Amino acid sequence: MFDTLFLAATNHLLGQSAWARKRLQPHAGRRALLNLAPFSVQFSIAEGGELAACTSTEQADVTLDIPLAESGRLIGGGIDALMSQVRISGNAEFADALGFVFRHLRWDLEDDLSRLVGDIAAHRIVTIGQAFGKAQQRALQGVVGNVVEYVTEEQAMLLGRGSLPGIDTDIRALRDAIARLEKRVDRLEKA
Repeated sequence: MFDTLFLAATNHLLGQSAWARKRLQPHAGRRALLNLAPFSVQFSIAEGGELAACTSTEQADVTLDIPLAESGRLIGGGIDALMSQVRISGNAEFADALGFVFRHLRWDLEDDLSRLVGDIAAHRIVTIGQAFGKAQQRALQGVVGNVVEYVTEEQAMLLGRGSLPGIDTDIRALRDAIARLEKRVDRLEKA
């Protein structure tokens, strides 16, 4: 079921992106294996550049391993953070093409919405959604900033970056004073 869903969703995105299909067309007939434990999807590249289900028992030309524990990075760091954790093995040219397509393939939500509600409404919905997303991101950054300020300034549980150079200077002065004191004690013991 996962493989069918993955292929359908990816082919929908490929249908919206002629550049991606064109990039995959030279690799028609090649097979790939995507491992996202506990799921794995084996697929091949069709003549038109889309993905096709593949149940071949032969070894895949390219294997893409994504650790399930790292898939949470998609939320925090986006697709680039997730793609940095993918281990790719196999044919270098095919792997490069797949990596490039998966890294740059984006969903054109406005195009899909326009079929349901029309062009103008779809554009407004997407614009409002993007503005809402940016507002949520700013609000989250504000909350994080307030928590950091509270912990470093109000409660002094952590040190702020501004206080580190002063502490470094104080530590060096203390170290030098202790070294001088140790030398005095040594001289007094010898005398």
